[in-house]
Amino acid sequence: MNRKQAVPTLQLDNDRTVVTEWRFEPGAETGWHVHGHDYVIVPMTDGELSIETSSGTRTSRLTAGRSYSGSKGVEHNVVNAGGEPVVFVEIEIL
Repeated sequence: MNRKQAVPTLQLDNDRTVVTEWRFEPGAETGWHVHGHDYVIVPMTDGELSIETSSGTRTSRLTAGRSYSGSKGVEHNVVNAGGEPVVFVEIEIL
């Protein structure tokens, strides 16, 4: 399946953090990746993401301003499963 790619915009990259804004049009994806660092996600919009993992797919509901975290080593593909654009900021902790 050919999906659109989510658009990352690097906001900050220093010796302590990497901050990236991610914009997803409906159906857009990050592509499969492994997180090299612990991270915090700060949703800027409400939305619904499909999180594809080797164990299957789950749905994650985003609420603007309600942050969550993930751990180094997480492997997944993130897809905007909703009908509206989704934006979040990812803060990687080095």
